[in-house]
Amino acid sequence: MSEQEKGFTVKDRRRFDSSGESRDEAEAEQVKGQEQPPQPEPQAPPQEPAPEAGVQEQVAQEPGPQGEQRHQLPPVDFSGLILSLAHATMMHLGQIPGPNGQPMPPELDLARHTIDTIAMLQEKTKGNLDPEEKKLIDTALVELRMAFVKIAG
Repeated sequence: MSEQEKGFTVKDRRRFDSSGESRDEAEAEQVKGQEQPPQPEPQAPPQEPAPEAGVQEQVAQEPGPQGEQRHQLPPVDFSGLILSLAHATMMHLGQIPGPNGQPMPPELDLARHTIDTIAMLQEKTKGNLDPEEKKLIDTALVELRMAFVKIAG
């Protein structure tokens, strides 16, 4: 067989073996020096989620990259979206510290854009919200607009 017909070789240089255990240095060096056929990853059989279970619930139950547990995420709903946008607006207004705890300088253009996004959602969902959702979006817009006027002066 000529060199062109030979194809390619896959070398496994992962730090962990197929069972998830860390390889020791001697084994890792040995693997570097040898050519090994690719090891297929073990695959768990697919599981059917419960009808009401969403992607968020599935992700929250799986361990993270280094084995740590992920935080349980709230359900995906309209109220969560509005609260998330309101929180982002308050960060853009400099009223909430950033991810590292440091004060954020006000970014009025971003704050105005996010407030306008919430207002657009209010208009597009008019007549389709339950009373609690309507009250939440109305209250959020009033409070965010007041905060914007106070900061923008």
